[in-house]
Amino acid sequence: MGEIKSEALPLMEAFRTIQGEGAHTGLPSYFLRIGGCDVGCHWCDVKESWDPKKHPLTAIPDILKQIDSNDRTVVITGGEPLMWDMTTITQSLNQMEKRVHLETSGAYKYSGNWDWVCLSPKKNKPPLKEWYQRADELKMIVYNLDDLKWAEKHAEMVGEKCQVFLQPEWSKREHILPAIIQFLEKKPKWRLSLQTHKYIGLP
Repeated sequence: MGEIKSEALPLMEAFRTIQGEGAHTGLPSYFLRIGGCDVGCHWCDVKESWDPKKHPLTAIPDILKQIDSNDRTVVITGGEPLMWDMTTITQSLNQMEKRVHLETSGAYKYSGNWDWVCLSPKKNKPPLKEWYQRADELKMIVYNLDDLKWAEKHAEMVGEKCQVFLQPEWSKREHILPAIIQFLEKKPKWRLSLQTHKYIGLP
């Protein structure tokens, strides 16, 4: 899919919100959620995004019409957006002078022109090696204690300027948070990421 320049994308939803996770927590952002993902995380909170056929193939000009002058930052997420070629949409957003952020598992080939790349590796389908040096942010989802060891292995592969975050899986947050906090106290380069948008009732 990502080999062909995409002039239309299976848009699942588009919405304004406050970025709730990672390095840009608290930043007003316009989200484009692209349908399609074959990574298959059992704890995924947007499983309805997995099948791209369930979401209308929307021409990129029609997607861009939804974004106005007040939307300074556009976040492209999924699903797994890199199943599709991101060249056309990111170039168009660049021309609109938007700051363009990506949220990806890194399982697919790089495409597009990004101001910020958040890499969130998944065990079912690990990232391609090229993503580690492209990542501005590494966000590791913590479901169990083994994930802390797994997170450290990925952190060894990213560049020095990459910010690294541990984020409790939402359904396990109360159970796993004490272990994450204990880990953070011993590993000062790591930061805690919480899904703050869920706490305040935003999408």
